[in-house]
Amino acid sequence: MMALRADFCWFPVHNTRRNLIRSRAVLSAGPRDATKGEDLQMPQRDLLDTMLKRQKVLADFADFALQSDDLDEVLQEACRLVAAAMGTERAKVLEIEDDGDSLFLRAGIGWAPGDVGHLRLSMQDHSSESFAIRAREPVITRDIAQEDRFEVPDFMKKEGIVALVNVPIFLPRQGAFGLLQVDDTRPRDFDGHDSAFLRTYAGILGPIVDRLLRLRDLRATEERFRLTVEAAADYAIFVTDAEDRITDWLPGAAAVFGWTAEEVRGKPSAMLYTPEDRAAGVPDQERDTALRQGSAPDVRWHLRKDGSQVFIEGSRRALGHMPGGGFLKIGQDVTERRLADEQLRASEERLRLLGELAPALLWQADATGDRIELNGRALGYLGQSPGELQAGGWLDSVHPEDREATAQAFAEAFRSGQPLELQYRLRGRDGGYHWFLCRQVPWQDANGRLAGWFGAALDIDELRRLQMRQEVLVAELQHRTRNLIGVVRSVAHQTMGETGSIGAFREAFDHRLKALSRVQGLLSRAEHEPITLRALLSLELDALGAAEGQRLPLQGPPVCIRPSHAQTLALALHELATNARKHGALSGAGGRLGIRWELRDGPAGRHLHIDWHEDGLNRAGACPAEPRADGGYGRVLIEQALPHSLGARTTYALGLTELRCTIDLPLDAGTSGRS
Repeated sequence: MMALRADFCWFPVHNTRRNLIRSRAVLSAGPRDATKGEDLQMPQRDLLDTMLKRQKVLADFADFALQSDDLDEVLQEACRLVAAAMGTERAKVLEIEDDGDSLFLRAGIGWAPGDVGHLRLSMQDHSSESFAIRAREPVITRDIAQEDRFEVPDFMKKEGIVALVNVPIFLPRQGAFGLLQVDDTRPRDFDGHDSAFLRTYAGILGPIVDRLLRLRDLRATEERFRLTVEAAADYAIFVTDAEDRITDWLPGAAAVFGWTAEEVRGKPSAMLYTPEDRAAGVPDQERDTALRQGSAPDVRWHLRKDGSQVFIEGSRRALGHMPGGGFLKIGQDVTERRLADEQLRASEERLRLLGELAPALLWQADATGDRIELNGRALGYLGQSPGELQAGGWLDSVHPEDREATAQAFAEAFRSGQPLELQYRLRGRDGGYHWFLCRQVPWQDANGRLAGWFGAALDIDELRRLQMRQEVLVAELQHRTRNLIGVVRSVAHQTMGETGSIGAFREAFDHRLKALSRVQGLLSRAEHEPITLRALLSLELDALGAAEGQRLPLQGPPVCIRPSHAQTLALALHELATNARKHGALSGAGGRLGIRWELRDGPAGRHLHIDWHEDGLNRAGACPAEPRADGGYGRVLIEQALPHSLGARTTYALGLTELRCTIDLPLDAGTSGRS
């Protein structure tokens, strides 16, 4: 008789008739114990019934597995069926966890409710389960009390397990998934038929588990994709065929563009491009690039259903690996960001132009002031490279007299974070220094921390010069005012002394004040219109009604009179003209007036020599009164005031037929008397 092979159950479960014929042929040979070499006599009818029962279990399990996509449900049914086929009350499936260090009791029949779905066994323990996984072959224990290859877990001892048989479950072309084990509380002589059946059962279970695991992963991936797509409402995702007609239109695309899937399906994706891009052939160019390179950028304005435009930032990817080809397009709606960027760029450009147009040196520095950026006007003025200005290098352009104070002021501002304002001189590209008014203010980030500084320096050099000139003018005005008050006071005293009645005083004093007023008019224009000797003479003669002509020759070169000399000299000329109008050459009693001047050089510098000459006077019948001892106000002014105030040398000679007065006035600074 032929020996019964231990692997007699390794038959496909989908052809039960053929399996039964083969099983009967094998059974007719009779079994043999592989260890003793003796036939194990077993009634053929019992063996055939067992085979048929187990074949039915395999077929039922296969049918069930094909109807279910729930891995836990399939594993639980596998345990129930194998326990029934093996005639025990306990069976379990242990899964190797991802870490590879533990086994998880995934499914089971006959175990305590707290064990299945919760219990874990360490792979490091020397249990029958870990032993079988490592051995990669079935393990049979007829009596655990006599087992010395491994230890039995405590939870199995508590359940009174005595015998067990298990086989590894392998996934196709992969490693072990776990272990299928049948346990019994009675001593049991599990044999080769049992292990062969379990191997067949595990062989069927492995591909089923693999399919369900893959299905689970696929569903998880699909679910993640679905959630991702639904959450990405601002991402337009759609698929086109090889002719670039839309085939799949996901919710994000509908949200971004406004069309529903029914409205766009079958239409060319070019409908989403602007008329300008369509006319330029952009859709075809993008498609050709994707076919040639695998993908193409798609960053441009697109059209919505309502005719408005949306800016998409995305790409087109060729689906060459898929049947029929096609393209996947993914793009994000960044319209708001695009508009904000354009507004920001426009604002920055306006600010840049404003900075270039502003007549100021502008800069931006970091919180410490070590890094600094300047506008074009500042770089052009200083003539230094940006690198030379860093880490305080710009201080080299500050005037040496201002440098230390400027450096200290900026250092204190950077330390305290307080605004700064000061004035200092900066050297320009041409080497000259200009005064600048500097202001610097801090700016803070969203957290209130000092982030940097903005500063501006305004060229105030001309203003400084004007201020200095103003100070000089104010001082000069004060000096002139004091002099004028003194002159008026002197005129008043002298006039009062030489006139008798109030009426005569009023008339004489009024004429002299008018003379002072006229010369003040010249002084007010002295900054722009120099005071000349001819102007002083003409002013006084015109005021008396005398015109330049044959009787009034004014001869001499152009000569400018210093403003500090003009007032006193004008009064002296006024007195000479007034005397000529009353008693001399301009009185109508005959006589001629000649006024000549010239410039002379002397040891102390240039001098202006004035010669006032009246002759042909007829004074015999006039019987003028004898001159006063002090000579009157006019002579006092000429003979005493001019030498004292202006350092002039004067002469005054009055005869019966002529009057001659000379004034020799120093012109160069340092040669005059007190002013």
